[in-house]
Amino acid sequence: MPYSHLHTTTNFTFLTGASHPQELVLRAIELGYEALAITDECSLAGIVKAYTVIKRLPPEQQNRFKLLIGSRFRLANGLHLIALAPDRKAYAELSGFITLARRRADKGSYEAHMEDLRFRLQTCLLIWLAEPNFTGAYGNAHLLKRAFKERLWIGIDHQLVGGEQHNFIPWHKLGQALDIPLVACGEALMHVRTRKPLQDVLTGIRENTPISELGTRLRSNAEAYLKPLPDLQRLYPPTLLQQTHRIAERCQPFMHELRYQYPRELVPAGLTSIEYLRQLVEKGKQNRYPEGAPEPLDQLLQKELLLIEEEKYEYFFLTVYDIVQYARRNNILCQGRGSAANSAVCYCLGITEIRPGLINVLFERFISKERKEPPDIDVDFEHQRREEVIQYIYEKYGRERAALAATVITYRTRSAIRDVGKALGLDSGLLDHFAKSHAWWDSSNDLQQRISATGLDMQSKLLRQFFHLVNEIKGFPRHLSQHVGGFVIAQERVSDLVPLENASMPGRTIIQWDKEDLETMELLKVDVLALGMLTALKKMLDYVGRYDNCIKHIDDIPPEDPATYEMLCQADSVGVFQVESRAQMSMLPRLRPRKFYDLVIEIAIVRPGPVQGDMVHPYLRRRNGLETISYYSEEIRSVLEPTLGIPIFQEQAIRLAMVAAGFSGGEADELRRAMASWGKNGNLLQFEQHFINGMLERNYPLEFAQRLFEQLKGFGGYGFPESHSASFALLCYASSWFKCHHPAAFYCALLNSQPMGFYSPSQLVQDARRHNITVLPVDINASEYENTLENHDDRLGIRLGFCQIKSLDEKKPKPLQSGARTSHLYPWRIWRNGQS
Repeated sequence: MPYSHLHTTTNFTFLTGASHPQELVLRAIELGYEALAITDECSLAGIVKAYTVIKRLPPEQQNRFKLLIGSRFRLANGLHLIALAPDRKAYAELSGFITLARRRADKGSYEAHMEDLRFRLQTCLLIWLAEPNFTGAYGNAHLLKRAFKERLWIGIDHQLVGGEQHNFIPWHKLGQALDIPLVACGEALMHVRTRKPLQDVLTGIRENTPISELGTRLRSNAEAYLKPLPDLQRLYPPTLLQQTHRIAERCQPFMHELRYQYPRELVPAGLTSIEYLRQLVEKGKQNRYPEGAPEPLDQLLQKELLLIEEEKYEYFFLTVYDIVQYARRNNILCQGRGSAANSAVCYCLGITEIRPGLINVLFERFISKERKEPPDIDVDFEHQRREEVIQYIYEKYGRERAALAATVITYRTRSAIRDVGKALGLDSGLLDHFAKSHAWWDSSNDLQQRISATGLDMQSKLLRQFFHLVNEIKGFPRHLSQHVGGFVIAQERVSDLVPLENASMPGRTIIQWDKEDLETMELLKVDVLALGMLTALKKMLDYVGRYDNCIKHIDDIPPEDPATYEMLCQADSVGVFQVESRAQMSMLPRLRPRKFYDLVIEIAIVRPGPVQGDMVHPYLRRRNGLETISYYSEEIRSVLEPTLGIPIFQEQAIRLAMVAAGFSGGEADELRRAMASWGKNGNLLQFEQHFINGMLERNYPLEFAQRLFEQLKGFGGYGFPESHSASFALLCYASSWFKCHHPAAFYCALLNSQPMGFYSPSQLVQDARRHNITVLPVDINASEYENTLENHDDRLGIRLGFCQIKSLDEKKPKPLQSGARTSHLYPWRIWRNGQS
């Protein structure tokens, strides 16, 4: 008998479901289910994870198994319901309904009413979940029947708890009386019943109570799991199981239809989107190359524009261009980075500043037909003015058409230790010690050793269970948070694609999907990010421009200045972007950068990834001529020659997997994602055998293959992409040049851009004085609110401003009545009157 499971709670109903969506889908397929409905509470956050599994199935298996999309609600009047979307139109209704319920309430909660249900869900299927309390059931049944007619069922959930048979009788009679069919609708919180201890722990964390004190708040048994078909046939009458099949028959696959258009109002009347984009690129090319662009650039532009047109990404580029142009019009410094850094189109549009050909990133890493992945453009703005850009987006497109992406906060080892231990009732001081002593790169064995070192018996049942549960909960989602700046902007309502909810920050709305979900669904986002160094550089340009007309823009900074590189070789880099840490300072005299690409390497090499992968010392030995530069093959040479045979950039690791281990483009992309989330879910290790076997098949030595994969694991810890490093190197060079040639403006700008960087204002002032910059104290007659440049003994010095004094506010006071005292608002007024 075909069976569809219609009531599934994943771990995206946070701290309730005890299985990942992927685990539930795979288990349903294994059990021979016809379909599985993901029905998290007032949420669609987990459906893309489930859909990812379906996409990877062989075509014949995809045709045999259905993923149903739904959500569960507890209405304000107490009714417990499941809404299922049978098609794309119903999905938009469901997503909009969830958005309405979530937007009414604070983050993490929702408020839904019967009226919303009746008027919003015009095509969704509804399952009214039967509960022990039968009071008022007939009145609610009449109301639901009138609203939903043949789209209504009563869901029966048998979990083998006392009184179920007795409770079934009145619901059965109600269904017969009003012609409402009953359907088997057992809730599944787990894909297998062995997850019950973890589900108990999640309940303890949610209730902020040790498990031993939860009492009836715990599930009385482990029956809330996906059961084999014979067990279901013993639990439910055949007619109830048949109704699951009828519901599934009414539902059609539609996830592949979830597409949206970027705003079209950006294109002037009379032009197509690609015509307008070509016009803007041509205009930008003339600005970038006033004496004429080189022929290879024209060829590259045509290649990129053809691919953009073929993949229908024109509106995406135009949307990013519009945001960047707003910043330029309002004198807000910005710069694009990411894989867009080697795009000639982005360079001509003024989105990025990396000249095409300057680094070794291919445009195919940005847009690729084979990879079928949307482009990624990160744009950094001055951190003190990014809010202006965000408000511009909201004002231009409205809250219905623009929203921030979510970030799924997941359990890692430290948080798992604390929360699981607290739920099990372990000593808080002991848990704090375990958590603080555990680093992200430590293995599970390291945790066991630390526990044993305290003298505790690792063979005790409680500690063995604690250790098992910590490993089991790692990677589980904890809650949704706001992405640092990833905007989804649509032609129509965003809520037709994905539900929106309130973020913790006032005035912010986020969608329920994260970056990985957007990539899976091939939906585009624009990253509007904040960068403190851009604020500082803007101030440096303003200060220097007042006395040197030659320096008005970053483009005016002379390239490849020997004095600037000499300063960096001396490790004189306090306050310089990306190379100001102690680790970078110790690397600068050893690497001795003399050209721009050296800075690109410098920024990328001092990272946990290259350090963990043992790449730093071999690179330095080769750079200094102490070690022979060798390559196992010409294929590896083509990837590693710019970095002397040592993989330093994340892109190199991906290319090595393709040329040395035979990974396909799709497999390489999966590897990239696993590397990006290594430490979060541990997926990288599943590629180890495939990688090593692929290298052995191509006659590489086993020791070399194993060493190369260890280096890849290092990148998974934290590897820096070459595209990001190159964009940051531009800002590194610019800030270094200002420190070398205009030190007073450099320090003054840094002081006025706080908080940022590694150093406090006091440390920056001390470093300025070490560079013979006169730093004058706050003076009631000379200081402004911000720090200012001031001539002192025919040299520029810095006059500290009132911002350096704690508890003084820049804000103006409200108008007061005549005669009112204002000294509490402007303390310096008293000083100026000589009364202090």
